[in-house]
Amino acid sequence: MTVSQFSTSTEREALCGFLDKQRADLLRKVEGVSDTDARMTPTVSSLSLMGLLKHSALWERRWFQIVVAGRALPGEWTEAEVQGWRDEDFRVDEGDTVKHWTAFFEEQVAISRGIVAGMSLEDPCSLPALAGRNLRWVLLHMIEETARHAGHADIIRESLDGSRGI
Repeated sequence: MTVSQFSTSTEREALCGFLDKQRADLLRKVEGVSDTDARMTPTVSSLSLMGLLKHSALWERRWFQIVVAGRALPGEWTEAEVQGWRDEDFRVDEGDTVKHWTAFFEEQVAISRGIVAGMSLEDPCSLPALAGRNLRWVLLHMIEETARHAGHADIIRESLDGSRGI
């Protein structure tokens, strides 16, 4: 997906289109990569392609379902657990697969799109700690974060097999 492939005639279309492009870029970086290679950390960073995908899927769920929509998800991150989440979300082991995390990411994105479609950009976040933020802010934040991780994934993928470009 390129910028010219989505409408930017409204602010909502532009925000959603740019976020979808970043999501697609991240997914493209794990396409065709074996589970073993996706777990590798070929740079000085501890990041792997699968770890980035896992982290992005979990935070897609958290930002839109918990922070924005106010859903309580059993066994999922809560505001009180914010300390210590950073490293765990990126960790993967032999039980993690590209197929699983890709499907989970795509499922969370579909749910996020449904939440966004039913809200105004001005609607405040439901999580009390972020009630001063609105859907617009979350969309901008998710564009920023997803683009950052797609860039990380681009570097890691190049380190693994030489493929370049988002």
